[in-house]
Amino acid sequence: MRVTPFLPLSSPGVRACPNRPCMGAARILVCIFALGCALMYASGSAAAQPVSVLAVAGSFEEVLNNLRNWLIGILAAIATVCLTIGGTRYLICSGDPGEVERAKVALKAACIGYALAMLAPLVVAVLKQIVGG
Repeated sequence: MRVTPFLPLSSPGVRACPNRPCMGAARILVCIFALGCALMYASGSAAAQPVSVLAVAGSFEEVLNNLRNWLIGILAAIATVCLTIGGTRYLICSGDPGEVERAKVALKAACIGYALAMLAPLVVAVLKQIVGG
C-alpha cells in the first residue's frame, strides 16, 4: 500500500486532484471549436459575388513605378527601424565598448538602407532599359 503525504492546497504547484489529468487544455479546445462553429453559422451562405479587380495596371511603366514606390517604402521602413535600434543602443550603452560597436553597426546599416532607398529609382530606370519599357 502506497501512502502519499498530505499537502495543503495552498502550496504552489499542487493540483487539487493529483491523479486526474489537467482539463484546461481540453476546455480551451472545446471553446475554440464552439466559437468556430458559431462563426461559420453566423457568416451565412457563401453566395458568389461579382469580382472587381482593383490592382489592374494600365501599362508596364505603371507596374515599374509601383515597384519603385514599394521598394522605396520597404527600404526606408527597414532603415528607420535600424536607425531606431542603433540610436537606442547608443543611448543605453553606458560606455560599454561592445554595445557602442553594435550601435555603430546598426547606424551604418540604416545609412546603407537610406542610400539604397534613394537609389531605387535608378534601379527601376535600369530595369526599364533592360526590359524595354
